[in-house]
Amino acid sequence: MATALMIRPLLMATGLLAAASAFAQASDTDPARDPKRTEVWTPVPAVVATPVGKPPSDAIVLFDGKDVSAWESEQGGRVPWTVADGAMTVVPGSKGIRTRQRFCDVQLHVEWRTPTDTQGFDGQNRGNSGIFLQERYELQVLDSYHNPTYANGQAGSLYKQAMPLVNASRAPGQWQAYDILWKAPRFSAGGGLVSPARITVLHNGVLVQDDTVLAGKTEYIGAPSYAPHGCEPLYLQEHDSRVSYRNIWVREL
Repeated sequence: MATALMIRPLLMATGLLAAASAFAQASDTDPARDPKRTEVWTPVPAVVATPVGKPPSDAIVLFDGKDVSAWESEQGGRVPWTVADGAMTVVPGSKGIRTRQRFCDVQLHVEWRTPTDTQGFDGQNRGNSGIFLQERYELQVLDSYHNPTYANGQAGSLYKQAMPLVNASRAPGQWQAYDILWKAPRFSAGGGLVSPARITVLHNGVLVQDDTVLAGKTEYIGAPSYAPHGCEPLYLQEHDSRVSYRNIWVREL
C-alpha cells in the first residue's frame, strides 16, 4: 500500500508536468511569444567579397603598388615620392601627399615601413611620418622599436593627444599595418561642435586606440581645438625620413 510520503512526490511531479504542458500550449498560441516577431528579414545587408590578401570588394583602392593617380602633392600637382617594388616612398624635403577624393567616416587600411638605417637617428627623428584623417588629425607613424620618445608621440598614438594602449611595433625594415575606424566630427549649421571625432586603431592586429575621442585637430604646440569643416582628403606626411607605404584602401562608412 502506498504511503502518504510516497504519494506526495508523485502528485508534485504530476502537477509540474501539467503546468509545463499548459505553459507550452499557451506559448504556442500567445502571439507575443512567437519567435518570428524578433526576426528581421529586410533590408538584406549588401554582400562584400573578402578575397584573401586583397581589399574588400567595396573598397576604394588608393594605392595598389603602382598607380598613384588617387594622390597629389599637398601643394597640388604630381606625387613627388618614388614608386618602386610595390611601395611608395617618401622623398625627404618633397612635402606630403593627399588624396584627390575627400572623406568623412571611413574604414582605412594602410601598410607602412620605416628605414633600416637607424644609425644616428633616435626619438622623433627615426622613421617619422604620419597619417592625417581629414588632413587635420594625425595618427603617428614612427619607428618605435626600442626607440624611446614621449608616449603620446610614438607609433600608434594620436599625436600629442592619446598614447597607444600598447607598443605593437615591429623592427625597422619590416612591414606594419594600421586598420583604422574613423568617425568624423559633426558640426552644427552655426559651426558649433555637435560631436567630436572618434577613432579605433589596430596596429599589426593589436588594439592600440579604443574608440578614442579627439579633443581637436593635431597641434605640435599648444592644446587641440576644433574649427568647423566638412569631408577632407587623407594626408600622408613627409617628415625627413624615407618611410614607405603600400596596400592602401578605404571603405566609406
